[in-house]
Amino acid sequence: MIARIYGVSLLLCASLLSSGCGVFVVGGAATAASVAHDRRTAGTIVEDQAIELKIYQALRNEPDRLDNTSINVTSYDRVVLLTGEVPSAGISAWAERVAGDIDNVIMVHNKLAERPPSSLGNRNNDAWISARAKSALLQVKIPGFDPTRVKVVTRRGVVYLMGLVTETEGQAAADSISRVNGVRQVVTLFRYIESAG
Repeated sequence: MIARIYGVSLLLCASLLSSGCGVFVVGGAATAASVAHDRRTAGTIVEDQAIELKIYQALRNEPDRLDNTSINVTSYDRVVLLTGEVPSAGISAWAERVAGDIDNVIMVHNKLAERPPSSLGNRNNDAWISARAKSALLQVKIPGFDPTRVKVVTRRGVVYLMGLVTETEGQAAADSISRVNGVRQVVTLFRYIESAG
């Protein structure tokens, strides 16, 4: 019975991760670790996951608009980042409007590009860049800095950074990642706090 529940949990997790959702849904151990290191409250972490799912569901309500699109949704502290590719400015504006209409969203950063969807090879390269960027965060030597507090999203070689950090932490994180091979640009979308904690 436990093995069956674990298997179902893994399938659910894989499904959610493929749609852009994070590790919070994995289970008790991952949840406790995430909450222990995250500067967001447990409620905000859950809310961010709900926001992502609600935006995906709202976008899917108009499937005709999704032709030739590849839209990724990331929510951190109720700030939404849209990345990917869309065929027109109209579709980009529609996606931004959909995201902004979701309850509890306080800001939308629309970084959708008007171009054909990226290839599987490009998306794999972006995943590899994200992995190396996260590794680069381990090189940041600031007292109290926790690299797991920085959300890394990569699209077309552009790395977007989100999180609740001090200005010193944010600058150090951006500097470290800017030196990663393959990174074309680093865009900081941090929400700055006064002091580490």
